[in-house]
Amino acid sequence: MPITYHESQNLFHLRSNDMSYVIQIVRGYPVHVYWGKRLRDDANWNGMVQRVQRASFSPNPVEDDHTISLDTLPQEYPQYGTSDFREPAYQVRLADGTRITELQYESHRIFSGKPKLQGLPATYTETDDEAHTLELTLADAYSGLTVVLSYSVFEAANAVTRSARLELAEGAAPLTILRALSASIDFHDRDYEFVYLAGAWTRERHITRRPVAAGGTRIESRRGASSHNLNPFAALVRPNTDEDQGDAFGFSLVYSGNFLAQAEVDQFDMTRVSIGLNPFDFAWKLGAGESFQTPEAVLVYSSEGLGGMSRAYHRLYRTRLCRGTHRDQARPILVNNWEATYFDFNADKIEAIAQAGADLGIELFVLDDGWFGKRDDDRSSLGDWFVDRKKLPNGLRDLAERVNQKGLQFGLWFEPEMISPDSDLYRAHPDWCLHVPGRRRTEARQQLILDMSRQDVRDYLYEALSGIFSSCPISYVKWDMNRNMSEIGSAALPEDRQSEVAHRYMLGLYDLLEKLTSAFPNILFESCSGGGGRFDPGMLHYMPQTWTSDDTDAIERLKIQYGTSLVYPVSSMGAHVSDVPNHQVGRITSLAVRGDVAMSGNFGYELDLTRFHEEEKEIVKRQVAAYKELRGLIQTGDLYRLKSPFEGNETAWMFVSEDRKEAVAFYFRTLAEPNPPLRRLKLRGLDPAISYRIEGADAAFAGDRLMHFGIPLPQMQGDFASLVFKLRAE
Repeated sequence: MPITYHESQNLFHLRSNDMSYVIQIVRGYPVHVYWGKRLRDDANWNGMVQRVQRASFSPNPVEDDHTISLDTLPQEYPQYGTSDFREPAYQVRLADGTRITELQYESHRIFSGKPKLQGLPATYTETDDEAHTLELTLADAYSGLTVVLSYSVFEAANAVTRSARLELAEGAAPLTILRALSASIDFHDRDYEFVYLAGAWTRERHITRRPVAAGGTRIESRRGASSHNLNPFAALVRPNTDEDQGDAFGFSLVYSGNFLAQAEVDQFDMTRVSIGLNPFDFAWKLGAGESFQTPEAVLVYSSEGLGGMSRAYHRLYRTRLCRGTHRDQARPILVNNWEATYFDFNADKIEAIAQAGADLGIELFVLDDGWFGKRDDDRSSLGDWFVDRKKLPNGLRDLAERVNQKGLQFGLWFEPEMISPDSDLYRAHPDWCLHVPGRRRTEARQQLILDMSRQDVRDYLYEALSGIFSSCPISYVKWDMNRNMSEIGSAALPEDRQSEVAHRYMLGLYDLLEKLTSAFPNILFESCSGGGGRFDPGMLHYMPQTWTSDDTDAIERLKIQYGTSLVYPVSSMGAHVSDVPNHQVGRITSLAVRGDVAMSGNFGYELDLTRFHEEEKEIVKRQVAAYKELRGLIQTGDLYRLKSPFEGNETAWMFVSEDRKEAVAFYFRTLAEPNPPLRRLKLRGLDPAISYRIEGADAAFAGDRLMHFGIPLPQMQGDFASLVFKLRAE
């Protein structure tokens, strides 16, 4: 059993293949003892938690042992008000207005498998032997509050998932939850750096790294979505940790709304890292006999640097977070008409693009915004999910069948969570949007947000969308969401529950997605929020891929895709070749380099294929054929990041098959240099004892040579150049 309880020391040892996580109950308090490289289970655990008496400014809750202070103990789920002055994991307000609770260990349970989280996305197992679970039950006798801490360890993944369930006993007075994080860990020193993903719309998930220092380092979203700006992920790493070596501790939240992740260094140089629901503008009324479940936090440890951490997340998220028919299937090469036509199209134009795609070997056509209501621009019709007969006089089914006759699957764009003030739906139900009575309804992109906490709204959307899904042969849905929340209120909730709206919105969205994806398992759903504004594990549970960014410029995508790969598998990244000059930054790059960047994801095109001349058509045919050959390797192989676009003029990454007999490496050089030095590209992840033949080379080369000496790079002319190296074992 990967979880052992040492009763004599009241200690729990959770183990995976290369990781240990140790908890000890000290005078009723769950104490964090260790997280890191695997330890033998017969180790002597004595002395691992050092306790000394501090000054009176760190109070002592245990009368007969002044070495215990909650202000100094490394804790698993810290609380506020009973002598710990650091950031708490939870806080509640009792019926009498006080905020004091004191959770103490009550019981535990160890079992095989991993339970589902009620109403929330989470990682899962297919057999009970894949993961094992420890539940620690903590109780506050005064209030009747119980908190169940859940730890599930994936033995093969070096991952432990954490969540908390707050329960109130029957007959207890109601209370209000003010804060309920998913995980908190106290590290024993401050010699760390904080790594996270930051950016903005069209500039998402750039890697940021800085030392932790006295006080707090905090990232969060208050936008009602995980956001373009900051991602619900953080890692704590040693200063010498790089891609290949050093300790890395990852924290990833399976949630799509407001989040908080932070690292706090205290007066004794301990570092507290916590992650979970953002307590900003959040409160939840909990009645007797009710429970509240926090989202799941996925914690990954790697002794092989950030690369090892990333590969652990990739494997776990690709195979035990993503679900459904398409999880293990090759993703189709698509063409999307958005940058080709925007709102200006008709059935003949769409059929012409589909025909051009078929001639080039493309497999899926996606009709983007503008096919419904009276949608000739972005000022109307969201919510009116019926076909625009002016553009498509014979309806969607006719168009889908015309596309199918070309040999392509048919996909469709939706923005279900939004409503236009100029729409039939809004005129009929003006109270269905998020709003506060008597206050301005702030618009963004001329649209408001439907209140997904309402069952009647979700029922309408289910009927409208399922009717379309059932009416014609749809193979793919792009689910967009193009603004963040303002005036957060619900006409369907009483005054004392208005601070629950943002979280209830997410629970309602997850409920709708669960029903739709279950009812239509053969549809491949792709998440989108102005590109990458909701690229998070919560959405991946329902939709196995996400449109990575609205910025389709190949050079900007180097940073975006490199940063995204810190947590998310390549199989989750939508990546398209678009027109030049690029519509976001105006840059001109070759079709070759645009293709090489886009092939490092779920490959597709977003331009007018009918405008290609013969030479461009031949290039695209070769790109499509090459991706079909490499698709399985790219979408499921192990990713190794070789050169960072955040550190210089070069970017490189590679994909290696599980048996290490096949690999492909991509190299990108951004700006040309006069009289440049001779360079070599050192590969990673190969078998040092195997010889590999590089496509186009006359000889085979040993894996150790390719990794330690590298591949000599040719001189390259011009800005924005790329190379691809395909390797096969002899």
